[in-house]
Amino acid sequence: MKNFKNSFFYILIIGGFSALMYWIAVQGEKLEYNRNIEVVSTNLSQWDSFLESITHNIHHPLAILLAQIVTIILVARMFGWICKKIGQPSVIGEIIAGIVLGPSLFGMYFPEFSANLFPAESLGNLQFLSQIGLILFMFVIGMELDLKVLQNKAHDAVVVSHASIIIPFALGMGLAYYIYESFAPEGVQFASFGLFLGIAMSITAFPVLARIVQERGLHKTRLGTMVITCAAADDITAWCLLAAVIAIVKAGSFVSSLYIIGLAAIYVLLMLKLVRPFLKRVGDLYATKEKLSKPVVAIFFVTLIVSSYATEIIGIHALFGAFMAGAIMPDNMRFRTLFIEKVEDVSIVLLLPLFFVFTGLRTQIGLLNDPYLWKVTGLIILVAVVGKFVGSALAAKYVGQNWRDSLTIGALMNTRGLMELVVLNIGFDLGVLTPEVFAMMVIMALVTTFMTGPALNLIDRFFKKQTDETIPAEVIDAGKYKVLISFGDAKNGKALLRLSHFFTKKQGENALITAMHLTPTSEINQINIENYEKESFEPILNEAHNSNQKVSTFFKISNDIDSDISKTANQGDFDLLLIGLGQSMFEGSFLGKILGFTTRIITPNRIFNTIAGKENIFEESIFDERTRQILMKTEVPVGILVDKKFTKADVVFVPVFDKNDAFLISYAQKLIHNNEAQVTILDSTGFIKNNADIKEMIRSIEQKAPNHITVMNEQKIEKEFLLKQDLMLISLNSWKKLVETRGIWLSNTPSTLIIQK
Repeated sequence: MKNFKNSFFYILIIGGFSALMYWIAVQGEKLEYNRNIEVVSTNLSQWDSFLESITHNIHHPLAILLAQIVTIILVARMFGWICKKIGQPSVIGEIIAGIVLGPSLFGMYFPEFSANLFPAESLGNLQFLSQIGLILFMFVIGMELDLKVLQNKAHDAVVVSHASIIIPFALGMGLAYYIYESFAPEGVQFASFGLFLGIAMSITAFPVLARIVQERGLHKTRLGTMVITCAAADDITAWCLLAAVIAIVKAGSFVSSLYIIGLAAIYVLLMLKLVRPFLKRVGDLYATKEKLSKPVVAIFFVTLIVSSYATEIIGIHALFGAFMAGAIMPDNMRFRTLFIEKVEDVSIVLLLPLFFVFTGLRTQIGLLNDPYLWKVTGLIILVAVVGKFVGSALAAKYVGQNWRDSLTIGALMNTRGLMELVVLNIGFDLGVLTPEVFAMMVIMALVTTFMTGPALNLIDRFFKKQTDETIPAEVIDAGKYKVLISFGDAKNGKALLRLSHFFTKKQGENALITAMHLTPTSEINQINIENYEKESFEPILNEAHNSNQKVSTFFKISNDIDSDISKTANQGDFDLLLIGLGQSMFEGSFLGKILGFTTRIITPNRIFNTIAGKENIFEESIFDERTRQILMKTEVPVGILVDKKFTKADVVFVPVFDKNDAFLISYAQKLIHNNEAQVTILDSTGFIKNNADIKEMIRSIEQKAPNHITVMNEQKIEKEFLLKQDLMLISLNSWKKLVETRGIWLSNTPSTLIIQK
């Protein structure tokens, strides 16, 4: 009845008001009689008129910009993914994507399509939008710099940092002297040309360097702390120098530039002494996510925009103002993290790739059409590497670092990446760099960033470590029963810790449990690593405290999580690796249970391959891609916990179908010994009954723990029996068969530990 009333009301409203609108339109046409209204007539058919309208819409500036953004993001993501797969920072892929879409490749082989997608008149819109992305990005970079760290640890780091600036700066000016006559634009003074080449040689990409330090697990080491501090000091110094260089170039002479530098000094003083205390008070009042309302957010974004506007007006570029606005944000780490999360995704994922492609559109590698030009490019790369790599390494050695750490610092400080492109674009916009020099310098930025990873690998090969730092030192201790639990979220980690506790409760010092949490590099910032690690392990450590269980923790930022989990388990020679799966595969219909984790399309051809034994689509449907990779790469036993509100292991069920399941009895024995569990073993095929060794093993368990182990021979297990169990232990092969045969157990089993021997 209610549905009928709703339908009647809907028809009445829509029909009545549609009729009213039609009547108004008819009456409105009568008002046209006394007006001179021209009706544009064309000889085009309706279809041709429609096509003309679509063509006009396609060439509208907004449509072109949106098409550019979609293309740029897709291509940048693709090349970034490829670079990550070969062990390079994704920023390199995004820079390459820009060059590919530019005249160097895409414009050369598909000129008409390139001209339609990136018409000359649209580049202004793309440039301004990319500049907004850069402003937001520099704001994040400023926030990621901890000025207190610089104050506390700056002595050696500042020596290395400033040496890594002054040496390449001097070499850059020397290079400028060599190429000025051939490559400097007409009307550009040597001072301007030389200063820009100097600053381009001395820049370090703090964000790329920080990401590499994270990915290589150096962020918590003395070396990692020093190199991050060096890069931070380098960033601040280089941006101050860049501001001065821009002032000199814009003013035309050093004396005139003093006025700009004086205004810049007043601006910095106001930001530090007036704006910073005000923002600190606001930050102290609204430091939590709940209190951070939109008006409060607006205060900080207005500060960012006003700061960028002020530096642009002064003449030292808006990016310096954005960087400064980030640096004076409240010191509260949680507060900064909240803002970074708000800004970073938009700036890095959406807007920053526009800058890379805009740079690529400016980069005309085709201009380097002479062997001499490539020789000059090689010279530029050589000067850049010698100045930054060698200069930083020698300075680090001088302040007391060993050769391995000194060379590592040199390799990392030689990373230029995005920050180099920012400097080059500023120089290009100011007319200091010709298109040829710009292309050469972009190639130099790519090469010096690309070589960082291989250089670090080469250093590691020549200076081999005594112990592997990728695993905790205590894990190397042999003779203990070692369990590694790898968890993603706290709920999953607590269940895995509980399970490992039941396996080792009475072993005391003879057991070692290590809780490991890996997080993707894309989901964390340098500024909040320690805070994130603490929050990740806090629930686990609380659970361990409540159960009086000693646990060691291991945190790592990873670029390949499944490989790192397997590598840690293998290198630590753990007796058992525990990972979680969740219970979603048990929910919903049977089809959902079987196909819930399928990540590829199941085609008729794949079904045929399964029947023929060439492929197993059921195995793919049981586990997600990461779990399958872990099972494939791990050399130690792996336990996959399907958590169905797992809290205890007092009553345990162990189905044994053949000789390959016999190893499960040793795990049952551990639960009996450590947790006094009541274990029921299912021998539905009669394998145990006919195997003397297994019968003897069970008999020895009964002697030590009477009434704790029972063998059943039933062919069919009732639902009520399964519901009384706390935990089921089953081998991986038997679990696969259970899924393939569509057993009714899937929806009735308790929390299940699937074990791969």
